[in-house]
Amino acid sequence: MPAPRTTPRRGIAAVAALPLLAVALTACGYGSQAVDDGKANVAHGKKLSADTVRIGYFPNLTHATALVGDQEGLFQKELGGTQLKTATFNAGPSEIEALNAGSIDIGFIGPSPSINGYTKSKGQNLRIIGGSASGGVKLVVNPEKIKTPDDLKGKKIATPQLGNTQDVAFLNWISEKGWKVDAQSGKGDVSVVRTDNKVAPDAYRAGSIDGAWVPEPTASKLVAAGAKELLDESTLWPDDKFVITNIIVSQKFLKEHGDVVEAVLRGSVRTNAWINANPDEAKDSANTALKKLTGKELPAEVIDPAWKSIQITDDPLAATLDAQAQHAVKAGLLEKPDLRGIYDLKPLNKILKAAGKPEVADAGLGVK
Repeated sequence: MPAPRTTPRRGIAAVAALPLLAVALTACGYGSQAVDDGKANVAHGKKLSADTVRIGYFPNLTHATALVGDQEGLFQKELGGTQLKTATFNAGPSEIEALNAGSIDIGFIGPSPSINGYTKSKGQNLRIIGGSASGGVKLVVNPEKIKTPDDLKGKKIATPQLGNTQDVAFLNWISEKGWKVDAQSGKGDVSVVRTDNKVAPDAYRAGSIDGAWVPEPTASKLVAAGAKELLDESTLWPDDKFVITNIIVSQKFLKEHGDVVEAVLRGSVRTNAWINANPDEAKDSANTALKKLTGKELPAEVIDPAWKSIQITDDPLAATLDAQAQHAVKAGLLEKPDLRGIYDLKPLNKILKAAGKPEVADAGLGVK
């Protein structure tokens, strides 16, 4: 299997400065409850400025950096005597709530909840400090009903949730084809059916939907159920890259424990390099982590194609996050946001420079 390409992704960020979307938004649409996995890696060596750092992430392949970095002990190695504790989440809003409440300090999360959390707090609660993944979103369809993109007209296509990243991406794609859909109801030239990723494969088998614009591994689960890939969203973006997973941090924790944040970022950079150099081992590591977290691993027919479509990267692909926000504005799901200051990439660029790697850009949205 070819290594995941080194640089990230995730559809069109539909965040919600609007109250309706504040509750609706999720990073991947897998529910809304946080699950504390109870793990605490063994700390050894010199303690940093905090006794503990609490990291949140999703049990999803698009969060491979967190899955593998935790599973392989790469974060803990950089943290030394500071103990790593982790908690897993099934939805973006619950992870943002945990960050706001101080239950976690750092999180891996999608662009929509990142934008939502930043704008709702008027820029006070979080910063994006790095990238993690790009890509991994596909339009999969019933091949008996849909053979070309034009065949989608009049069909029922699922997205994970109103205003989530994939929902806005699909609405933007529909708009660019000249078709009309009411964003709120999903009714129009194409029926946009908001369907939780957990039930999308069953909905497809039952004929309730004719296809779906969804992230991995849901896309590959649908293919295993008989669907066919019609479009990989990465092909719609410059250089086939768009952000799907960011690393965010509480501004308070960043200010008080910058050394700990840098240690986690070093662990992230180290993990990403290992994943890209050892794709098969990394895939197995991620699947082992998923089994621990969810009780079952992904079968080869799902994880193999899903893993190939995700790019692991240090670059947050800031320009694509800004574009995703503008797509949400265009769809009428987001008031024009002020994203200036959402990024603080100075710690990451310090680490990349020391490692002899190219620095990454904030698209003019960084702290001054």
